[in-house]
Amino acid sequence: MRFVVVGEALVDVVPAVPSPVVSAEVPELGSAESREQAGLPKTRDLPGGSPANVAVTLGRLGRQATLVTTLGDDARGALVRGWLEASDVDVVAAAPATGRTSTAAVVLDARGGASYDFDLTWDLPAQLLEAQVDRADVVHAGSIATVLEPGADAVEAALRGAAGRALVSFDPNARPAITPDVPAVLGHVERLVALSDVVKVSEEDLAWYYPGVEPVEAAQRWAAHGPVLVVVTLGGDGAIAVRGDDVVRTPGVKVDVADTIGAGDTFMGALLDALAGEGAVGAQARAVLTALTPEQLAHALTWAARAAAVTVSRPGADPPTRAELES
Repeated sequence: MRFVVVGEALVDVVPAVPSPVVSAEVPELGSAESREQAGLPKTRDLPGGSPANVAVTLGRLGRQATLVTTLGDDARGALVRGWLEASDVDVVAAAPATGRTSTAAVVLDARGGASYDFDLTWDLPAQLLEAQVDRADVVHAGSIATVLEPGADAVEAALRGAAGRALVSFDPNARPAITPDVPAVLGHVERLVALSDVVKVSEEDLAWYYPGVEPVEAAQRWAAHGPVLVVVTLGGDGAIAVRGDDVVRTPGVKVDVADTIGAGDTFMGALLDALAGEGAVGAQARAVLTALTPEQLAHALTWAARAAAVTVSRPGADPPTRAELES
């Protein structure tokens, strides 16, 4: 069973965490300015990227995962590739036109919530992508790679080609810093939704695309135009699955939050893992999804929420292994 994930892999440039010795003896060295004065780094590089996080989640859960992406031939590219391969992800990468591995400067708020400032180019060759998607049982795409030109058109064409042959999943994962104009990207997003069998989206993203519309109503709109299953994540409040007239709600998992980096991506990867475990792969994916009981859907959502809870409990995008979840 082969999972192909399409999208950006990059380096998250995050605020450096003060060492226990420094923070205990000189607490003020926790600030970026004072750390720089003391000769300590203000930031650190962590590999990431929404689709890359999904691929790592699948790899750590024991799935055969391939990430199709762009990476520069530089130190950051080597860091990202090593991180992916350490989680048993096959990496198929083209060099971006800039030659640089993309970055996202991370800003954490008081609750550990993350926002991003991107330096990213997405120009994946269509032929490279098509060769991988043609052999997939599950194809997932999301985030910046689905809306940023010139590579976005190749992603849409690949999903269109996979429809009916593989389970197709999509996570819009809105990035206003990259595409601030909602009308300019909404039509593209809605086309990808219509091509998909499964869509996972956060309530924040739905609010950005459809201001003032309740999450369930927005999800039902999407479910009426293509996907069998639309899942809305509600952060600590759990998730909602919409399938036709079925609306399945599951609670969140209580956990102490280190930060939220990679939480939604972990949920996405674990959700695909759970659905694949029910047989929702390949040409029969839509029929299997349609036949799942509400209890089976609830189990899939709970599995995904538990995985995301592990990720938010530790710094950075660090999804759990199957052994961690099963224990």
